[in-house]
Amino acid sequence: MRIVLQRVKEAKVEVEGKTVGQIQKGYMLLVGITHDDTQEDAAKLADKIAHLRIFEDADGKMNHSIQDVEGSILSVSQFTLYGDTRKGRRPNFMNAAKPDYAKDLYDQFNVLLGQKGLHVETGIFGAMMDVSLINDGPVTLILENQ
Repeated sequence: MRIVLQRVKEAKVEVEGKTVGQIQKGYMLLVGITHDDTQEDAAKLADKIAHLRIFEDADGKMNHSIQDVEGSILSVSQFTLYGDTRKGRRPNFMNAAKPDYAKDLYDQFNVLLGQKGLHVETGIFGAMMDVSLINDGPVTLILENQ
């Protein structure tokens, strides 16, 4: 799995002009899944995200997790995170998991985040989505399976 995590003041996703997911303070996640990702990978990344300390304390140091600040998550599936642009001028998406497999693992990942006590909103898997956000910091991290 490959996740682009952005700390946000607010974020929302729209499909066909209708808001389908919206949060205030928290994380905007773009979630990419490849062929060999597993439920164990999803669980490890959900745990990492729940406990990652990138919110500032009273001294301005990144010491608080999303749980500490009672933040929310907007999770959006993003197969293009596995686009390979090393050759040619058009990305190759062969490393992205097939839709059925990716959707199941993406859904499970979001359930795992919810089981950590986090409020999770999502886009619609496979839909053309308009995503907007206000990046807080900006703080943007890339998380991957090791």
